[in-house]
Amino acid sequence: MAIHLVRNIVLTEKSVRLIENNQYTFDVSCKLTKPQIKKIIETFFKVKVISINTHKLTSKTKGNLKRVIITLKNGFSIPLFS
Repeated sequence: MAIHLVRNIVLTEKSVRLIENNQYTFDVSCKLTKPQIKKIIETFFKVKVISINTHKLTSKTKGNLKRVIITLKNGFSIPLFS
């Protein structure tokens, strides 16, 4: 599994507000496609992903990362603080 390509979960003011709508924000490798991201998240966290929105980060310090917002099906969640 390529979970190492999911770099980190993003915890900003906006991303924490999105969690209320069952949306989670991650930084991932630019090499990953939406279907690959969906498969990795569903397999690793045992959740059902219904949509993925992506955009490339332009900061030079972030390198070649893509930011993704993943929307989960109702009833599923990702435990951030366990």
